Amino acid sequence: MIIRPRRLRVTPAMRRLVAETRVHPSQLILPMFVREGLTEPIPISSMPGVVQHSLDSMRRAISEAAELGVGGVMLFGVPEHKDAVGSGATDPNGILNVATRAAVAEAGDALVVQTDLCLDEFTDHGHCGVLDARGRVDNDASLVRYRDMGVAQAEAGSQLLGLSGMMDGQVAAVRDALDSADFAQTPILGYAAKYASAFYGPFREAVQSTLQGDRRSYQLDAGNRREGAREVLLDVEEGADVVMVKPAMSYLDVLADAAAISPVPVWAYQVSGEYAMIEAAAANGWIDRERAVAESVTSIVRAGADAVLTYYASELARNL
Repeated sequence: MIIRPRRLRVTPAMRRLVAETRVHPSQLILPMFVREGLTEPIPISSMPGVVQHSLDSMRRAISEAAELGVGGVMLFGVPEHKDAVGSGATDPNGILNVATRAAVAEAGDALVVQTDLCLDEFTDHGHCGVLDARGRVDNDASLVRYRDMGVAQAEAGSQLLGLSGMMDGQVAAVRDALDSADFAQTPILGYAAKYASAFYGPFREAVQSTLQGDRRSYQLDAGNRREGAREVLLDVEEGADVVMVKPAMSYLDVLADAAAISPVPVWAYQVSGEYAMIEAAAANGWIDRERAVAESVTSIVRAGADAVLTYYASELARNL
């Protein structure tokens, strides 16, 4: 007897019926860059189709995402002025907190408004924390800033705080600050396994990063799989409500490990460089863009992600 698995592949309807992995719009989260002082959105050259938003264009994009059934948006602020401690991150009138209030008002209950809790967009040196007298990132001094930033974001109405700085103890510190400020119901997304990746390049343009050097002293080394799992468990122990693997496509093994061990939802971030590669290859006619977009996100869900941050969120939701 010949075993014939192809019987289940013969028609599009049959293939849809037996599909093992399905992506739903509610699993998709749209990252958005909101730049202070803009009246019109500005295209990001290294990320075709992605822009730095004005407040008005952000509102329009959120309304569209909500209508399409996208699960959430993740806001990144791009301030006009930066300093050594990232003062704009905790200023109630800073761009991220202003954008958060506007986004929550626009979205209502239609999707979850999330905010990036990190200092790199706000510091003049571009690091994710504050520096000591020798120019090194000071872990514990950075936690003090994270605590204040977490409360400021919660006061602005953020419905989930994305802790992406990769400082030791960041989840526990922000959880304590939120609980002490009567924000016990505000959940935390811990960027648990965030790697020092070459695929963040276009993001640096998007947030106008001034970083000199690298972040290898606090982000994970690309070769370390077990360390990724350890960081996931540490964030869960500290009280993270969701954990993250970033980047996604080059770390599907780490993502699968996280999904296997985590008692809380596991998300993954299809980062700017992963987006840019697809766009560049498609622009040259080397790949089928629509199929590549869908396949890339399906692979992330197949590896174990419960939700995916992707710049394709609204486009995919429209096509699903």
